Formats: sequence, structure tokens, C-alpha cells
Amino acid sequence: MGPMLEPEFKSFVGMLPIPVVHGMTVAELAQMINGEGWLENGVKCDLSVIACKGYQHKDIYVLPIKPSPNLPNQNAILLYPSLCFFEGTSVSVGRGTDHPFEVFGHPNLQTGSYVFVPAPDEGSKHPKHEGVPCVGWNLTEFGGKNIQEKKYLILDYMVNAYREFPEKESFFLSNGFINKLAGTDQLQKANRGRA
Repeated sequence: MGPMLEPEFKSFVGMLPIPVVHGMTVAELAQMINGEGWLENGVKCDLSVIACKGYQHKDIYVLPIKPSPNLPNQNAILLYPSLCFFEGTSVSVGRGTDHPFEVFGHPNLQTGSYVFVPAPDEGSKHPKHEGVPCVGWNLTEFGGKNIQEKKYLILDYMVNAYREFPEKESFFLSNGFINKLAGTDQLQKANRGRA
């Protein structure tokens, strides 16, 4: 699901020419990396995979512990691939709130039915828009379920936020981080084309 990484946007957050959400197990990904010769100088690993008995791709696994202070529950984990692109914009994804990656907003947005105020916490010492009320959307009730049912990234969140954003020229961060997150510049270009 999502954009495919283009080589010129390779970085620490995206290293391989695969979609944002690839749907592979770690073992399958390792086999693909080996098979495609993606390691430096085409090096191949001596790789052994031990299958997990009874596992099927359609199985839904709920992590027993949060993988990050900013991914505190299954809903945030499911929403993360759709909302992570906001990290390359001036929009907050709720870091410094009780609902990171379950809400998003900005102080200059006029639409949205939810207001949150980011504050320093375990997951963010200096959250974006710290201490300033952000207007936006709360996806805690239905967001993850919606993604699980649709089985694709929901880019409408970004499209709608960009459409409603009053100062389009300051929506995307000037460092181009959105392109590294997406693995392409097409997401940014598509949004700018809709303005």
C-alpha cells in the first residue's frame, strides 16, 4: 500500500524500492532483499528462515506492548502509515497528547471538530505547536477500523488538510522531509496540484 520508494529519495526512513506498507513478514522481506541483490555490492546472505507454525497473512496480530511511546495502541499503529506523512508538514499528529497518531491538526486550521494542545511528554520533549491549541480531527473512534476494513492508506487526511490550510506555501516543511517519508515527490506534487 502506498507510494513506491524511488531511488533518489532513499534515506534512513526508506531504504528499499518497496511500498510504504509492504505486507511482508521480516523473513519474507529478508528473502526479497537477498533475492533482489539489494545489499551493498550485491552481497547475498546465508539466510535460513524458520516458519511460524499456523501463521497466515490474513491473521491480525495485536502487539502486546506498545512499540513506541507515540504508538500507544492498535488504533495508532493502524493509522500510522496514513498519518506519518504529516511529519513532513507543519501539521501536528498529536505528539505530546494522549492520542499520538490518532489525531491531527494545526493552529491555523479553521475546520475540524477537535481541539488539542500538544505538551511535552514521554514521546515528545518538544512537540510540534507545543502549548498552542490545534484544530483538526480525532480518529480515535473509527480511524484504525476504517483502515483495516478498506485495506489501503487513507491519503484523504492529507489532501483535506492541505485543501483547508490557509497558507499553502508553509504546509510542507522546507527540508523536503515529506518526500523521504513517501519515498517520492509525487505525493507533494499531487497535493499542490489540487490547491
